[in-house]
Amino acid sequence: MAERVRFWNRWPMVLWLAGVWVLLWGDVTVANVLAGLVLGCLLVMAMPMPKAGFEGRPWLPGIVNLVVRFLGDVVMASVQIAKKALSPGRPPRGAVIRVQLRSQSDLFLTVTAQLCSLVPGSIVVEAHRLAGLLYIHVFDVSDSGGIDGAREHSLEIEKRVLYAFATDAAIEAAGLPPRKRLLRRRRSTEVTS
Repeated sequence: MAERVRFWNRWPMVLWLAGVWVLLWGDVTVANVLAGLVLGCLLVMAMPMPKAGFEGRPWLPGIVNLVVRFLGDVVMASVQIAKKALSPGRPPRGAVIRVQLRSQSDLFLTVTAQLCSLVPGSIVVEAHRLAGLLYIHVFDVSDSGGIDGAREHSLEIEKRVLYAFATDAAIEAAGLPPRKRLLRRRRSTEVTS
């Protein structure tokens, strides 16, 4: 069984719950804040959550790459959907594709699924955590480079997530080149350019 977290280590959760309470009431008063803190304490004591471990290794260049490329994906997909919606012609050809992820981590599967769903034109229909599978509905397969292009895009998102947050061992287990080699490869191409 997972190790239980002590009450005093849960104060950020109590503060978060109190903040949600105050937002729900829509009025910042002493009474609302105190009621939120009391309810937060009661909830944390009555329903203690097991400690959720993070066995990753955040890497700043990978996080920056993940955020910038994700924002680029959102903008490009939004433009493609708007163009498709405003132009007459053939209707979009949607499809549900199956994507076998490389990582075995529930956390990375969840983050990848969320990022895929946040890009307009795609939504995760189903996720099989034990098999590491995502079933993703794609709005228009032809705009995504076909079924293989849409699958590769989802795997690219997973790769960015792994380089941003995974340990070197998890990256190696996923069959991806290590982070250091990526930096050397980029530097060598910059020198030769």
